[in-house]
Amino acid sequence: MQGKDWLAEQFEGNRGHLRAVAYRMLGSLNDADDAVQEAWLRLSRSGGEKIENLGGWLTTVVARVCLDALRSRQSRREEPLEGSESETAVRTARRTDPEAEALLADSVGFAMLVVLDRLKPAERVAFVLHDLFDLPFEDIARIAGRTPEATRQLASRARRRVRGVSAVPRPELTEQRALVDAFLAALRAGDAEKLVTLLDPEFAVHADAVVRPTLPEGIHGPEAWARVAMKTAAGARLARVALVDGGVGVVIAPRGKLFRVLRFTFVAGRIAALEVLGDPERLRQIDLAVLGE
Repeated sequence: MQGKDWLAEQFEGNRGHLRAVAYRMLGSLNDADDAVQEAWLRLSRSGGEKIENLGGWLTTVVARVCLDALRSRQSRREEPLEGSESETAVRTARRTDPEAEALLADSVGFAMLVVLDRLKPAERVAFVLHDLFDLPFEDIARIAGRTPEATRQLASRARRRVRGVSAVPRPELTEQRALVDAFLAALRAGDAEKLVTLLDPEFAVHADAVVRPTLPEGIHGPEAWARVAMKTAAGARLARVALVDGGVGVVIAPRGKLFRVLRFTFVAGRIAALEVLGDPERLRQIDLAVLGE
């Protein structure tokens, strides 16, 4: 019989991997740590004597805990309980280490976390375990309670949603990406002159009802807007390029939680218009995907 100290040592050796799996499934550092802790409780209760592949066993346990959590989360979205969201927010604020979660979210990719959050629970589990951690479909099928072929289809469906489908030809997409990358770089550097060179002479900014009150009125043309943009350039560090409704756009998602979406209109190699969206209902309707290199 293995001692408790040996078991704890083996578990700690797997903790980093388990946390990485759980975070990509749940998108929350607190929830990921809870899932990992649950795996430890189950391991300590089992004693570990009959477990041949401890790493595989722990990954399976964490994946099942995450799948249950995702299904429970989906049920709460469909049948919201009064006060549940505010209580969760208070509890999360009390427990979260913002810096640690921000670093972890950045390492995964804010756009990736936003897109993963839109998948169905079984799709997310199948995609994360297979595409991000190389687990075979036979193992994932046992976790998801599906056949290997059905699990393969789940991962394939999720993969299509994560990668998305561009509405523009590849050369045009590449040009759009270069413009948006340069746009963000100019904002981050506080370079108003460079920003103006990227904008069409008739450049205009549009915003939905949530964002509009935060924008100055009467700003017309690239020079005037560039001067205003420099005052909020610090927010550009949170912006990430993504595929937005089939074209190159930007998401702002602190710790992977979608906050703003920027849609661009491109004309003759310049940015002709910018639309800033912040209304939660509109954000849910936008087709988002991860934009590959």
